[in-house]
Amino acid sequence: MSEIGFGGWGLGGGQWLGAQEPEGRDALRKAVDAGVTFFDTALAYGDGHSERLIGQVLREEIRDGRAVVATKIPPLNQEWPADGKKPVADVFPARHVAASTEASLKNLGVDALPLQQLHVWHDAWLDDPKWGASYDRMVRLTEEGKVLHWGISINDHAPATALRALADPIFETAQVIYNIYDRSAEGALFTLARKKPLGVIVRVPFDEGALTGRIRSDTVFPAGDWREAYFRGNRRAEAGKRAEALTLLLGEDAETLPELALRFCLSSPEVSTVIPGMRRAEHVRSNVAASQQGPLSPGMLSRLEAHAWEKNWYS
Repeated sequence: MSEIGFGGWGLGGGQWLGAQEPEGRDALRKAVDAGVTFFDTALAYGDGHSERLIGQVLREEIRDGRAVVATKIPPLNQEWPADGKKPVADVFPARHVAASTEASLKNLGVDALPLQQLHVWHDAWLDDPKWGASYDRMVRLTEEGKVLHWGISINDHAPATALRALADPIFETAQVIYNIYDRSAEGALFTLARKKPLGVIVRVPFDEGALTGRIRSDTVFPAGDWREAYFRGNRRAEAGKRAEALTLLLGEDAETLPELALRFCLSSPEVSTVIPGMRRAEHVRSNVAASQQGPLSPGMLSRLEAHAWEKNWYS
């Protein structure tokens, strides 16, 4: 798979606003042309719209194996992130695992999902008596050829909540938040990735835009855009201040903040692929170009340690 993947949340159209569907279609085509082979989506993105769009635009590439698509089963109770206090029957009952998989197969127009992920997770569910039935259904879906590989999309800023499950051979990938600000994945999760074959899919490399340098105190989002809440209050000003501090590091090692952010993620050998959102063709060009520059220097990586920032703006 390509080390720069395509994050498909923005294609859903329900939460990320400001880009039109024709731009998304063009971005998908440009991504394939630029050598991107991994496309991540979810049944919950626009109630399946992101899956359907990817399935339509990349029909031939998916059929020929030139595009690998990963999707996700949403929690039945629609709660993100998962706190582990609800029973498995409310989140991933066996029937929901099967029904969601069938819906994704239909949306994408395929006979098998290359990678199916649980969209939330908490290891507390491993002790739930009903988890066995859900697990057995996952095994059956694999035996039926409908799912080729399974993974977990880990809770926001909480990689430790999935370590027990990821030790099970059935889970071959872990999708996790990892960026200049949030380095929590470097602990136990990356250690696990060095002990077993585990594909690490990095999401939110730009911290929802804060690491692009485009979020400032006066930034205005389209009406209804979810980022209005994510960057509420004085958060825009704080994000802008921290981005300005990072721009002082730009120069010979990296020319732009997005380049710096992506190359930071790709500098870790445990990372398999990074999936920035790419709703426009220019996003594709800049992200692929950043990947071609290779890892950051040890000196730059050392300087970035001071910019770690512990926060959780999703809650």
